[in-house]
Amino acid sequence: MLFRSLQTWIYAETASMFPDKPGGISLYAHEGWRGRFSLVGPIGAFGYWIGWSVVLSIFGLLIGDLIQAQWFPGATWTVFDGAVHLGLPHFIALGTIVIVWALNIFGIRPAVWISYITGAGLMVPLAIFIVVPYFTGDWKSSNMTWALHGWGGFKLAMVYLFLFCWSAYAAEVCATFAPEYHDTRRDTTIALRSAGVFTLLVFLLFPLGAGGLGAPPAATAAGGFYVTDLTKMLGSGAAGVILVLLIGSLFLSMISSTADGSRALYGIARDDMTIKQLYHLNRYHVPARAMTVDLAVNVILVLFIANNLAILYLSNIGYVLAHVFALSGFLLLRKDRPNWPRPIKVGPIWVGIAAVLAVFNTVLIIFGVTNPTLTGYGTWTDMIIGVSVLIGSVVLFFYRRLVQDKSHVTFREEVPQMPSPEQMRLLTEETAVVAD
Repeated sequence: MLFRSLQTWIYAETASMFPDKPGGISLYAHEGWRGRFSLVGPIGAFGYWIGWSVVLSIFGLLIGDLIQAQWFPGATWTVFDGAVHLGLPHFIALGTIVIVWALNIFGIRPAVWISYITGAGLMVPLAIFIVVPYFTGDWKSSNMTWALHGWGGFKLAMVYLFLFCWSAYAAEVCATFAPEYHDTRRDTTIALRSAGVFTLLVFLLFPLGAGGLGAPPAATAAGGFYVTDLTKMLGSGAAGVILVLLIGSLFLSMISSTADGSRALYGIARDDMTIKQLYHLNRYHVPARAMTVDLAVNVILVLFIANNLAILYLSNIGYVLAHVFALSGFLLLRKDRPNWPRPIKVGPIWVGIAAVLAVFNTVLIIFGVTNPTLTGYGTWTDMIIGVSVLIGSVVLFFYRRLVQDKSHVTFREEVPQMPSPEQMRLLTEETAVVAD
């Protein structure tokens, strides 16, 4: 989380450089790399998109697991679709995915108001898991064990760190919406700082409180430990109320994720890196086609991938790789476009920090890809699927350039040293706000 906080602040600079470009860190990676190797753009963008997109299926299934564990424990029926035995959690997941899609395609404002409500509700279960265990007598230091020893323990830790990136790095989403803020510089800074500090505290304090309760590992996979621990601390009645708030927060994450992932697809289509059909906004000014792609992909994952934790593993390969490209892209932008206006500019020390973070994330990818079965979260098949998504991005890139644009593929593109007049106008407005 400390590393995440550092790199998220680096992204504030690149977000402020391109106020006209939605799509988040993958677009900054593209801008930094396209003069050196143009395929980094589509690979990074699809890696970033899949990391955010699969939140719908993962959290949809988690919501279904929680509802079944708390209110319908006897609903053990299943329907076999040829690949997965679909139960009540799967159908609940499909329903929530459709609802999230519907909310988002009608514009960001309805989703924002729901986010306010569910975000406020999230504070209650967070406070309970962080504070209450120490006062109820349920927290025991003996439950806080250390089982990492030797090379095997180190390797296991590195693979888990790789997996944790999927949630720990999520505060960078604030940079994705930088072009849509009222004041790009001020609002981006506020969003990144507040999200960074808040999530840093949560990731530090929540595992200490919940870990001391001693949740059985077997229950953790399905999220069942939430039901067990809340019932232990509060009783079944109050636990049900808190679970509603927890489910609301998961629903909030699904809304944010499809909004973020769809903008990544829209952004790369706008920059001619994937099929042009995704470069489309509906009458509510949101990328509805890209959101529909998210809908279809996640429905397929729910129906045909048995383990939602495997979904996490396969998506994380591209997501962490997108961060490697974005951090190295920041370094290349500093070198190749030193005179480009930067309404937010971090100090010289951040160049070295970005290099260290890029290497760190690369090492995590190496451990994660070469040890998919170590934690039980993934398999070699899942690894192949995750890599295939990235290969697919290259295929679509070639299709866009050769078939749709009837152009040719260039691996090193001409890069402007200064913004276009339209970009300069936006950057000048931001600078004027700073001067005021």
